[in-house]
Order: sequence, then C-alpha cells, then structure tokens
Amino acid sequence: MQYMLDTNICIYLLDAHPPQVVQRFKSAVVGQVVMSVVTYAELCHGVERCVGADRDVAAKSLARLVLRVPVVAFESSAAKNYGILRAAVRDRRRDTMDQLIAAHALCLGLTLVTNNEADFKDYPGLKMENWVGTP
Repeated sequence: MQYMLDTNICIYLLDAHPPQVVQRFKSAVVGQVVMSVVTYAELCHGVERCVGADRDVAAKSLARLVLRVPVVAFESSAAKNYGILRAAVRDRRRDTMDQLIAAHALCLGLTLVTNNEADFKDYPGLKMENWVGTP
C-alpha cells in the first residue's frame, strides 16, 4: 500500500471526472491504493441520500469501486493517532471525519490523496498528493 484516497477523490473516480484523476488511478499498481473505512462510511451515506433508481446506480458504482480500492479497517492504533492528531491541531472547526482519515493514513504510513489539501494542512507528519493537479 502506498496511497489512501480521500472521499473527494473516490467521488471523482465514481463520476469518472476529472480525467487526470482517473488516469493517475489507472497508472497506480494494483494494491497500492486503498480507502479508509471512514471514507467508505461517507460514501455509503452518499448512496443512502440518493432516491429511487439513482440509489441503485450509486450502490452498484460504489460496489465496483470497492473491488478496485480495498477498504482498510480502522484499528486501535489509528484511534490512538486520532487522539494525538486532534490534540496537536486543537482546531475544533476541523471536520472529525477528515481528522479520522488523516489519522488512519498516518498510522499506516500512507500518502493521503485529496483535492482538499487545506482541510488537512497542519497535520504533523501527514503526506499528501493532489491528483487533480496531475497533468
């Protein structure tokens, strides 16, 4: 494993847009890219907010994505990292889900792929890449 995808990058992959994200994902070696169970939870929430046929389409798209991007469990070591990270940042306005995803990536030594770099700034030791800016 090398990369953990943030929720926004997974949504881009589900929408197959922007093309540079899809291309960068396709160039990654199988097994290099994962998503946190926290991201998966956010994506499941998005599916549940859909209605009718849209929900079925969204659920099938998510199921296909999970076949290519494995979901990694949130272990107790990641929970400990979350506590350390949250105490270090001390910004109560930060999104809890983002903090959990950052802690998970840090715990596993993975680079977080996100288009929301500002949401993750100042997290000590967190490595990030933005595939949207990739040519």
